[in-house]
Amino acid sequence: MEHLLGQDWEITPAGGATGEAFIAKHKKEKLFLKRNSSPFLAVLSVEKIVPKLVWTKRLENGDVITAQEWLKGRELEPHEMKDIRVAKLLRKIHSSAPLQTMLQRLGKTIFEPQMMLTDVVTKLDKELQHLIVIQKSLRFLEMSIQTIDCGEYVVCHGDVNHNNWLLSEGNQLYLIDWDGAMLADPAVDIGMLLYWYIPEEQWPEWLSQYGIALTDSLHLRMKWYVLAQTLLSIDWHRRKHRYHEMNHLIHFLQLHFFEKE
Repeated sequence: MEHLLGQDWEITPAGGATGEAFIAKHKKEKLFLKRNSSPFLAVLSVEKIVPKLVWTKRLENGDVITAQEWLKGRELEPHEMKDIRVAKLLRKIHSSAPLQTMLQRLGKTIFEPQMMLTDVVTKLDKELQHLIVIQKSLRFLEMSIQTIDCGEYVVCHGDVNHNNWLLSEGNQLYLIDWDGAMLADPAVDIGMLLYWYIPEEQWPEWLSQYGIALTDSLHLRMKWYVLAQTLLSIDWHRRKHRYHEMNHLIHFLQLHFFEKE
């Protein structure tokens, strides 16, 4: 990759799950490089949802390298997810016609609830399925699936964890790491954010900032998707032998959904 920039540049891995991200430094200049990013990145840049895309180059082997400006900044802290800018940016993403058009051009189809349920059932480890809280979760997903059709599918990020929100020194907020982008019910993103970061009594206020009301339908859909996403995350951590995180998520299920039973 060095030949793209010249020998004066220092290129180091940026970490992350894929191992395809790098940091390039030369004197005071700094870029964030990624191998084989989706063309979706260009639209995200234009919409100012991610840091500015500087250039895109194709290598002789067919790989595509993208370079984004490196911004000094930090991840949001969990308590900062209540900030009105988070609600406004998520609403902007969910309402963006250019983002939706680009995902459709890239061949993304709607991620239906049945697809997510099939994903959960086929991936979830058999031993995990012996746990009572897992059994209750699966039973709820199967019994409720016919009642959660929203009729509105938008561009969803899929992992609105506080670590993916970047606040620059210039006070500009971004949502990064779009590898899991999908066309889905907006409750996929909203549910995860509310259940993980916002006390339930503050949900109506947060949703008002986002631009919608808390209805019975939305509440049910959020619960359904959060349960499904959590089960998938539990199994992902199990496969990575990250048992502390796995057990934390199992406790999350019990605490938020089944403690009163």
